[in-house]
Amino acid sequence: MTLMIQSDLPLDLIGRGKVRDIYAVDADRLLLVATDRVSAFDVVMTEPVPSKGAVLTQLSAWWFRHLDGVVDHHMLSADADEIIAAVPALAEHRDAILGRAMLCRRVTVVPVECVVRGYLSGSAWKEYAERGTLAGEALPAGLRKSERLDPPVFSPATKAETGHDENITIAQMGAAVGVDLATELETLARKVYATGRDLAAERGLVLADTKFEFGRDAAGKVVLIDEVMTPDSSRYWPAEGWSVGEVPPSFDKQPLRDYLDAEKTAGRWNGEAPAPALPAVVVQATSERYLDLYRRMTGEALKI
Repeated sequence: MTLMIQSDLPLDLIGRGKVRDIYAVDADRLLLVATDRVSAFDVVMTEPVPSKGAVLTQLSAWWFRHLDGVVDHHMLSADADEIIAAVPALAEHRDAILGRAMLCRRVTVVPVECVVRGYLSGSAWKEYAERGTLAGEALPAGLRKSERLDPPVFSPATKAETGHDENITIAQMGAAVGVDLATELETLARKVYATGRDLAAERGLVLADTKFEFGRDAAGKVVLIDEVMTPDSSRYWPAEGWSVGEVPPSFDKQPLRDYLDAEKTAGRWNGEAPAPALPAVVVQATSERYLDLYRRMTGEALKI
């Protein structure tokens, strides 16, 4: 695949995120294009990661198909030829959208990240170790790093345009979006996570935690949107590598974070943009993590 840092399509560009470019097709549809941009510590790297955009799009598409009947979602198609048939203006841009574009229903985004944590890790472990809480809510005493949480913990967060999302309590979520909607979002998020956790387990993977985004369609129905259970939005571990008290290897951009951590520790980077140049070996190792997760989850190598 051709590496892509930024797309340029004959549609109205309505936004660029850290990874995705968002285009308006018409009043009812959007085109999401996952580039190969990669960010860490809220800084976008200069170097793209091969196949990253395609993994994010095609793994999301795989999950959306498996979630049919579980939750309503926004995906119409992630197949380039189907997208071109629906949006003829893209006919001359097949190579640019191949594998990395998703045609979606247009919805009103609910401004809350719906995080479900099935294991105590990352920032959740850090807060718990310091204060015995998660987003200010008490958890049982005596939990250990990477321990399974039964039941999983629903931990909403604000959806930040820049910088870090911030954990909020369920009560704060209810105040922000309404108690009824907050309850529905928690129910749906838990339902989707349970489906994902069980499917991942069948494939020898632990879905430690994940975050979802939801929107409302024109009829007011809540639908799952954006990406779903990808290595950018989720923490996956190999089941054989998991044990309580340890930090298992994860299928994400950990090689990139490790390199940047070393650069900060050595005083060669202050943690602000621009990021230091990435060695080719770090870029390749990150790409391989994404491709490995796709293969393990779907049962086949990424084909575009």
